[in-house]
Amino acid sequence: MAKLALLLLDDHTLFRVMLSRLLETDENFEVVAHCSTSAEALAALTNKHVDMILLDYDLGHRETGLHFVRDAREAGYKGRIFLVTAGMPDAEYVRALGLGVCGIFLKHSAPELLTEAIHKVAAGEICIDPRCIQALATAVDAKASLARPGDLTDRERDVLRGVFSGLSNKEIGANLRISEASVKSALQQLFVKTGVRTRSQLVRVALEDYGSAWGI
Repeated sequence: MAKLALLLLDDHTLFRVMLSRLLETDENFEVVAHCSTSAEALAALTNKHVDMILLDYDLGHRETGLHFVRDAREAGYKGRIFLVTAGMPDAEYVRALGLGVCGIFLKHSAPELLTEAIHKVAAGEICIDPRCIQALATAVDAKASLARPGDLTDRERDVLRGVFSGLSNKEIGANLRISEASVKSALQQLFVKTGVRTRSQLVRVALEDYGSAWGI
């Protein structure tokens, strides 16, 4: 079984080296490059096979990881991108997912949780640190009133906010004072409107398709 080829991008050398050593303790991972600047990372992508990029949000010199995400996609990189960061502004969490980031992990979390999260992202999941969920919900809620009329019903929008917040159908129903069956019905309508089948896909597609209408 081929190892997962990882590229690390972080302007802090000590963290980058320590992260590389941590990841190489997992027999399923291979760190093929670790870079301190976007330019180095983009150059590495031209001559190395990379399955997943792990990068920080703050890359110094007024450069953010999201600038790199945009540049990497424009350069043709189609692999997975996972943010490993100390934090970022609320609206940037939403923007990151809209740009195709597959996960957001906070640096002060336990190391074993990071390796577990990388495996999940490699398997196709969107993996967001629970402490980032409130920031996502706040950012989406702040923009929701800007949506075009007719895109979503009020109930669908409320249920979607609950999904962004990581709530179960039962919890969403309790918050909205509606039955769990009503939540499931609204979710089915959201799946139909966005053309997806899972909650994680719904988060991604909703941000991409409705994000511009919300001013994201």
